Amino acid sequence: MNSNTYVLIMAGGVGSRFWPKSRNSFPKQFIDILGIGKSLLQLTYERFLKLCPAEQIYVVTNSQYKEIIAEQLPELGEGNIICEPSRNNTAPCIAYASFKLAQLDPDANVVVAPSDHFILYEDVFIQKLQEALRFSQTHEALLTLGISPTRPDTGYGYINYSKDGLEGVHKVIRFTEKPDKENALRFLASGDYLWNAGIFIWKASTVLNALQINCPEVYALFEKGVGVYNTPEEEAFIQIFYPQSPNVSIDYAIMEKADNIYTLPAEIGWSDLGTWASLYEVAEKNADNNVLAGKQVNLQETQDCIIHVPENKLAVIRGLQNFIVVDDGSVLLIYPKEKEQEIKKVSQDVNLTFEGRFM
Repeated sequence: MNSNTYVLIMAGGVGSRFWPKSRNSFPKQFIDILGIGKSLLQLTYERFLKLCPAEQIYVVTNSQYKEIIAEQLPELGEGNIICEPSRNNTAPCIAYASFKLAQLDPDANVVVAPSDHFILYEDVFIQKLQEALRFSQTHEALLTLGISPTRPDTGYGYINYSKDGLEGVHKVIRFTEKPDKENALRFLASGDYLWNAGIFIWKASTVLNALQINCPEVYALFEKGVGVYNTPEEEAFIQIFYPQSPNVSIDYAIMEKADNIYTLPAEIGWSDLGTWASLYEVAEKNADNNVLAGKQVNLQETQDCIIHVPENKLAVIRGLQNFIVVDDGSVLLIYPKEKEQEIKKVSQDVNLTFEGRFM
């Protein structure tokens, strides 16, 4: 366990595809969505304790979630919660956090990971991260973990990579973000593509250099704070300058442009848990292939469904196949599982119609 290994857990998203369970005030990373007594954030934090000590784990989030994180991770120091005053996508928050870490430790070697992913093979995951960290320590490389695709999913980014590798690491030829169905089928058949898991490994200095070259407007904005990071003046600086940053993802800012992008294939039992269907894939099922969350459920002639109801409510369901049923108190969602990609749009329509009361 190297002393210069750090982890940035990204926990600022709103999880709109998991509506109505995931709401703006309490999004999915803070929910026990797997029904095991721990939130996805808590599971992610515990996973990374196998990689580095708690004081080197940071959670990056929107300011409105600071108290939730402090409550769910009481052992995390207040200074280890990095708050964004506005939502400007992933490039600005990674730039901000990387400048902070680079000032704390010029040799900081960093894992950047979402707070809400599912990892089945945690020991293999840690082993792969250690391999990636060894590579990034000695190379000016931007690494991402790559997952072998199992279906032509159009919701993921795809990595075309060279089969020639060094230390298990392969040069990335190109990224394709969320292809259409035809291209996704072609990528799957070729065997030359991986899914981008959104888990990145790099030195703080390497990613800052990549931002300076490929996204200078973000770099220049946060470079202004070099004298104030990790001081009492940092918060005032961020309140003024952070909202001025462009809304740009780290994929668009550097991963699709830089020439030092690498991938490490990793079979870790991964799911981004981005949708109800992805939860269905990894969750435990009963004899009728239903995923149930709720102690009082009576089902008849019901198969292949996801059913989430409050523990104090009785649900009696007959004759449903391939449906999502979510009762979250003020909202009841009953939706065909094969159309669940529409749920994000439905939640946006509801937001407009009912003036945000159910978001």
